[in-house]
Amino acid sequence: MTPVAVFSTSVGLVAKRDDVWFRLAGPHLDTLFTRDEPALWLAQQMETAVRIEAPVALGAPIQSQEVWAAGVTYLRSRNARMEESQDAGGGTFYDRVYDAERPEIFFKATPHRVFGTGATLRLRSDSKWNVPEPELALALNVQGKIFGYTIGNDLSSRDIEGENPLYLPQAKVWSQCCGLGPALVICEPPGPETAIEIQILRAGAAVFEGKTSLAQMKRTPEELAAWLWRDNTFPYGCYLLTGTGLVPPNDFTLDGGDEIRISIDSLGTLVNFIA
Repeated sequence: MTPVAVFSTSVGLVAKRDDVWFRLAGPHLDTLFTRDEPALWLAQQMETAVRIEAPVALGAPIQSQEVWAAGVTYLRSRNARMEESQDAGGGTFYDRVYDAERPEIFFKATPHRVFGTGATLRLRSDSKWNVPEPELALALNVQGKIFGYTIGNDLSSRDIEGENPLYLPQAKVWSQCCGLGPALVICEPPGPETAIEIQILRAGAAVFEGKTSLAQMKRTPEELAAWLWRDNTFPYGCYLLTGTGLVPPNDFTLDGGDEIRISIDSLGTLVNFIA
């Protein structure tokens, strides 16, 4: 399968294949997510797509989709969650989740809380310990089938979650809390060797850098998607973030003006700024 990257722009959907840009006449992202075979349907649309110049502004590849997330899928994430919640008596919760059959899955964002590459995200005003979480994001159609991939930036307030695990929704969900993009890429599943990298810049200098791979994930994307779909429906499909294996040290927190760059092999780089 030749990878096709789909982007949201001010002029509608555009696609990129083999470094050539095309405008998709008519369809919206919701149309793609509601197809039984999204990849096949997109291939048919590409047959009549018009070649264009590269667009300037790119939005998040989302329309009516909810964004959900899985937690504690990497050992590094398990350790970080145990450290931050130890004083609250929740230190063993995350250890149990990491080894349990049932994964941790939680709601992350509605579309209006999601912003694309180049956009600004914001921190909670009642939190003093905030970090980005770079994650592979799965695109799931209405039947729960994984048909594409993108990059997610799951901003998290570690002090709020660490104070009490029951505060997880407040540590994850607020206005401008999620980055997604730069594109929805319809391609073969990324292999375990796929690299995930993050770089955080402050005043132009790197204050944190890290790299991991999908091989470090304890659970498979298919397993996580199946759990999300248990007794649940999504009329316009959804995105599922698959957890992070890159957590800054405990003395680090994001600050206004920071630039976050998350790269995943074959999916590009998601760039967000902190207000």
